[in-house]
Amino acid sequence: MSEVLHHPTAIISKKAKIGENVKIGPYSIIHDDVEIGDNTEIRSSVVIADGARIGIDCKIYTGTVIATEPQDLKFGGEKTFAIIADRTVLREFVTVNRATKSTMETNVGTDCFIMAYCHIAHDCKVGNNVIMANVTQLGGHVHVEDWAFIGGAVKIHQFCRVGMHSMIGADVKLAKDVAPFTLIGTNPPKVDGINKIGLKRRGFSDELINEIDEFYKILIHSGFNNSDGIKKFKERKTISPEVMHCIEFIEISQRGIYR
Repeated sequence: MSEVLHHPTAIISKKAKIGENVKIGPYSIIHDDVEIGDNTEIRSSVVIADGARIGIDCKIYTGTVIATEPQDLKFGGEKTFAIIADRTVLREFVTVNRATKSTMETNVGTDCFIMAYCHIAHDCKVGNNVIMANVTQLGGHVHVEDWAFIGGAVKIHQFCRVGMHSMIGADVKLAKDVAPFTLIGTNPPKVDGINKIGLKRRGFSDELINEIDEFYKILIHSGFNNSDGIKKFKERKTISPEVMHCIEFIEISQRGIYR
């Protein structure tokens, strides 16, 4: 193990695999079966339990707890993991539980920003470049796709999915899927439009934004159900990969989507 820049009060297992230039703050605890990548910074009073896999250049703030057992009565003590990918930031008192044998891994992707007091439950899959504002809570098996923005104190029911580049306003309670590129702002949840500002900031062309907007106008605002709306839109000669992703997301939805 390379030299570790750690506070003398930190408790670090000799079995843990710690990369180069890793900083570990006061009173933090690193268990045996832990891997931490180069240049990651662990602040004070952090607990990183067995099964944690943390990438390079991450920042883990005070009070965060990673890879403790899932809050699932079916859990039988099996060896599972909680994986935090490169350059992700977990702010104060975030909790990330490791998975059950159902998927074996809870995943948080690269370049995510998870704000204070968020909870990511067992078997969740959080994509890349996701932002979760303070006190957002993900139930078990929630899947959040890349570039989603989730506002503060949002509560997401287990097994729900949040589509890519979508935006969810603060205090919303979700029990169904949020389709890609859509905007949900208030309770009770409904689609208020597409996330046009976010898409423009991420370099989407006006042509592509207009196609996504047209798709949802047909799907949601033209009197069709999901199947008929998709069938109507497929009459177009060409469909972008982005809209095809929307169609596939909706067609495999188990909980239904917000409209």
